[in-house]
Amino acid sequence: MAVLLNPGISLWDTVLEFTKTAQLKKTDPLIWAIHLSCNLNSAGVSIPSPELAHLLVSHICWENNVSTAWKLLDKALATKIVHPHLVLALLSNRVVPYRQFKPAAYRLFLELVKRYCLVLKPHIEGLNNEKVMNSIDSILCLSNVFCLEVNEPGILLVGFIFSIVCQLVDASLDDEGLLELVPEKKSHWLIQPTEEMEVDVKTVEHHEKLQKSNTTMAIELIGQFLQSKVTSRILFLACQNMSKHWSSFKQRMELLAENSAALRNSKTMTPKALLKLISGASESLSREGKAKSLQEFHHVMSSGRLISSAYSFCNGVSRSVLWLPIDLLLEDAMDGSQVDTTNAVEVTNGLIKALQAINGTTWHETLLGLWMAALRLVQREKDPIEGPIPRLDTRMSMLLTITTLVVADLIEEEEGEIGSNDEMEINGSINCIEKQGSGNRRRGLISSLQSLADYQSLLTPPPYVVSAANQAAAKAMMFVSGVNFGSAYFDMTEMPTNCSGTMHHLIVEACIARNLLDTSAYFWPGYVNGCISQLPHNLPIQASAWSSFMKGAPLTPIMTNALVSAPASSLAELEKVFEVASKGSDDEKIAAATILCGASLIHGWNIQEHTVYLITRLLSPPISDDHSGHGSHLIDLAPMLNALIVGIAPVDCVQIFSLHGLIPLLAGSLMPICEVLGSCVPNVSWTLPAGEELSAYVVFSNAFALLLKLWRFNHPPLEYGIGDVPPVGSQLTPEYLLLVRNSYLALPQSTPSNQNRRRLSAVASSLSPKPVFLDSFPKLKRWYRQHQACIASTLSGPVYGTPVHQIVDGLLNMMFKKINRAGSQSVTTVTSGSSGSSGAGSDDSSLRPKLPAWDILEAVPFVVDAALTACAHGKLSPREFCTGLKDLADFLPASLITIVSYFSAEVTRGVWKPVVMNGTDWPSPAANLSTVEEQIKRILAATGVDVPSLVTGEISQATLPLPLAAFLSLTITYKLDKASQRFLNLAGPALESLAAGCPWPCMPIVASLWAQKARRWSDFLVFSASRTVFLHNNDAAMQLLKSCFTVTLGLNSTPISNNGGVGALLGHGFGSHFHGGISPVAPGILYLRVYRSIRDIMFLREEIISLLMQSVSDIACSDLHKEKLDRMKKAKHGLRYGHVSLQTALAAVKVAASLGASLIWFSGGLGLVQSLMKETLPSWFISVQRLEQDESSGAVVLMLKGYALAYFAVVCGAFAWGADSSSTSASKRRSKILGQHMEFLASVLDGKISLGCHWTIWRAYISGFLSLMVHCMPGWVSELNVDVLKRLSKGLRLWDEDELALALLGRGGVGTMSAAAEIIVDNEI
Repeated sequence: MAVLLNPGISLWDTVLEFTKTAQLKKTDPLIWAIHLSCNLNSAGVSIPSPELAHLLVSHICWENNVSTAWKLLDKALATKIVHPHLVLALLSNRVVPYRQFKPAAYRLFLELVKRYCLVLKPHIEGLNNEKVMNSIDSILCLSNVFCLEVNEPGILLVGFIFSIVCQLVDASLDDEGLLELVPEKKSHWLIQPTEEMEVDVKTVEHHEKLQKSNTTMAIELIGQFLQSKVTSRILFLACQNMSKHWSSFKQRMELLAENSAALRNSKTMTPKALLKLISGASESLSREGKAKSLQEFHHVMSSGRLISSAYSFCNGVSRSVLWLPIDLLLEDAMDGSQVDTTNAVEVTNGLIKALQAINGTTWHETLLGLWMAALRLVQREKDPIEGPIPRLDTRMSMLLTITTLVVADLIEEEEGEIGSNDEMEINGSINCIEKQGSGNRRRGLISSLQSLADYQSLLTPPPYVVSAANQAAAKAMMFVSGVNFGSAYFDMTEMPTNCSGTMHHLIVEACIARNLLDTSAYFWPGYVNGCISQLPHNLPIQASAWSSFMKGAPLTPIMTNALVSAPASSLAELEKVFEVASKGSDDEKIAAATILCGASLIHGWNIQEHTVYLITRLLSPPISDDHSGHGSHLIDLAPMLNALIVGIAPVDCVQIFSLHGLIPLLAGSLMPICEVLGSCVPNVSWTLPAGEELSAYVVFSNAFALLLKLWRFNHPPLEYGIGDVPPVGSQLTPEYLLLVRNSYLALPQSTPSNQNRRRLSAVASSLSPKPVFLDSFPKLKRWYRQHQACIASTLSGPVYGTPVHQIVDGLLNMMFKKINRAGSQSVTTVTSGSSGSSGAGSDDSSLRPKLPAWDILEAVPFVVDAALTACAHGKLSPREFCTGLKDLADFLPASLITIVSYFSAEVTRGVWKPVVMNGTDWPSPAANLSTVEEQIKRILAATGVDVPSLVTGEISQATLPLPLAAFLSLTITYKLDKASQRFLNLAGPALESLAAGCPWPCMPIVASLWAQKARRWSDFLVFSASRTVFLHNNDAAMQLLKSCFTVTLGLNSTPISNNGGVGALLGHGFGSHFHGGISPVAPGILYLRVYRSIRDIMFLREEIISLLMQSVSDIACSDLHKEKLDRMKKAKHGLRYGHVSLQTALAAVKVAASLGASLIWFSGGLGLVQSLMKETLPSWFISVQRLEQDESSGAVVLMLKGYALAYFAVVCGAFAWGADSSSTSASKRRSKILGQHMEFLASVLDGKISLGCHWTIWRAYISGFLSLMVHCMPGWVSELNVDVLKRLSKGLRLWDEDELALALLGRGGVGTMSAAAEIIVDNEI
């Protein structure tokens, strides 16, 4: 039989006639197919032929819908003269809409789908595949439906398979009358028939039976698509890259599973099984491949949860090490030497999400780790040393306020995502995989708090918190007992039942106050100890002062003191105080300001965020209606503003504002106060309620001192130009603070879902809805520019006859009026050439300039320079010099700030000769210098640091540079009272910074002299002095870092601990009087207090990597692992011997890498992490010397080193950039830096770059890094260049790492979907 090609008739008309003839004569379909194929080849038609597919489907539908025609089509498919997927695409548009009328045809269609779509590889190969897929696209409009911008064959294959399954789902829903229940009420895929047709079966009964059978078969076929390794992975690509459509598909699948009668009658598929398949579709790329050693290693490495034995390794390190970075972050926030512009809630939030992704833990485990880390933070302050540092108040705020707000943000974020209709489209590649279900974080909070009760050793409240804990416990007990106690306060010692509270009760109350829990928590097992039926009649009950105030009681002195000493319990109470401070009388405003800065700020943990916001708002008061219009309204409010400034000046208060991210807003509020009050003439004053006189100088000085605490104004310019990355925090300038403050104004549009940022934005908008710049404060800007000029170069002296020159002369005369003796030159003539006159007695106010504070501050550098020059030339004795400076500071306290600025600059210049601290001219440290130096050596030795260059007891003369000696002598003249403390808190860090930058033993001398003055601060001063060693000696810093690794891993016994873990790294904080002296300080604590002062931090990159590699060798070679690792052998199912030991070693490696990443992040922030990824790691891998070092290590150790580096790099990136796109602003830079690192990896795999390290390390690094990134940080992959991902995938496949190559491409977005589909089909994996 042959096809007669008639020149007058088209080829396809001839083929159609040939087919009709074969159908009528019932020709053997195989013979028909063979003859047809031969003739088409002769005619030059490529096989498979799209035109033939169109012809055959059109022939059947619907004039020839008979079995013989279907048999011919089947044989055409079998002989591959038509492409099955093209035929199915054509049939789906023709058959599915008419399935009710043509159930037999629909059954045949389902059979063809089952035959040709569940197995893909035989049907994809061929020269015409791209042409066929484009034809399918034009038929089903896949590009338009799925918004596919790239029409590659693999992408279209994914769209085709997904469309077929969607059609089956919608058809099944429609058949059972369920399509009306979907939100859209219709289906995109089901085209309504254009005309009614006669049924193609003999009886209605048979017709209905076949329809039901088809529905059941279609649903079972859907299940087979989800069960098949190939098609389930194809569908998973749709889940990742077509998330909006997948979300709709999943909803319809769930509707079908819950309501389908046909599914319930199926013999092969159940509703439960179908739901499990659809929920587990996202796991298809995580299935195990072949059992190869390398795959086993990175499977263990990337699996979030190691087996339980891996949580305890070496000498018993607990699973708390998983959350070691949280402990470090919280402890680092307690460093009072510097405030932070970043909200601690946001930073902790990002870290928590990064660790949860990296560790693969549940939210129960994650939040439990957070609570325990915060509790450890409080417990480390059990026996604190005294000094001007944040104390327990700040730690309690971190536990009960900041941590609770972190949890609140996490829960709000999740519940906001659940309520967002667009979330799946925005971030579908993450959500469809990792979204564990609605409310997981809230449920994790509840379960974590219930589990927290098992850790009683962490829950013991500090002594001053016991009363609050007992009140919280009593509140819960009375609620459970049904006793109404209102807002009364009662004595716990008189209660008939034990009401001893713990930190657990305070945490639960903090969560209830923020609506994270409800009062059902009071009924948790063991939460309440017993019940009472009623309050005893003899129980002394005190009405709450706050209750009386809310009922209208006036703010008498007694009431004010009561409200200052007791925290507010609700926002309403704070708002009423705020209203009084805004609209009350002058005395009431001062009282209200004092109340807000009292216990409500320090101990009002449940409402602290509102307290700090209200205080910040009060510092920027609006112009009142009764303002006269003359002068600034801030002058009228100066007493109230001063009460606020003095109230928040203590170290703990400033640190609390820092934790809440309010430093930029606080600076923006203080600048106009300084600008206005610094411009007032000194005769402006106010009388306080107690009768004291308050001058403009005092208010300005308090405000200016607080403002300057908010940035590192006194640090020398050396910090601003070392290496490529400046030290953390050096960007804190007034311009930067205002820049951050202005950025808050734009937050509502960019981050509407973040509660913390909304609050910051609301406060910023209420203060000033417009951006604020330094130019708005010309006086402040002029002082700041002078300050910068003073640091940059030496003073040239004021021009003779100018106002500044006259002020300088007047100040010098005021300071040194007693020493201008007859016949001798005055101080002024030494430097300025003018003559000075003798002044009257010290109480003669006529010598005091009547000038605004800004004018005086402008002259102060020249005054100090003249006095210091006179002292250096013997015209002034040291005592007279320091007395004069103290007189100047007493006259205008803010002048101490400029004095600090001048001395800071002069010390760094090194042009002044040293002076001998002999006890005659200058104070002598001899009484205790040797003791201080010995204690310093003991502290260093306890942390494993040995610095032979420290010489003790052999110094013949103690000397200091003249400016430092003068500065030191000035500071020790201050009393340690509240008034002086505000300025010493500013001068103290500056003094320490200057002494630290001078040669040894300047800092011990400073510490010795201050210890003589403030003996109770002795331990703090010694500890501060010990930090100086690391600034002068990089080797000492390296020893400290090594000690951090050693004690954390518990690899040997140390004076701190031999058990490793968090306790060994951070110890118990600073302790005093331990065995007759200062207790050992854990190395982690010491490093956290040192790293900010390390000027050249770039060396840390290589050194930490070196320590990490050494730690891996120590772990692998430790006695615990050595024997088992040597016996490790291959078995059928993996590592039969030593498997637990290997996992234990990997767990220890993860801890070491996590510690290293934490140290990098804390030490240099984002800049150091980016430098690490761009420069250090590539250089490390290509270093030739590295290969010689690696040759001596065994294969297992080399592999562990590779994985350690991989984990280290990923964790560094996670900390710096965040796990998703919302964690930090730094995530915007992630794609660039990560892309450069990925380009390096791909170039090595391409053979463009040669390696210097061992190949085993390199392979382990690439496998580990990419595996961790795919499984833990999938959002990163989607940001990378498509070509780079394809090159990496190609290299992995050459290593037989097909699973990882597929997972990498699967996460890469639509651009890599085609390549991923090709791998799935080619390998049938």
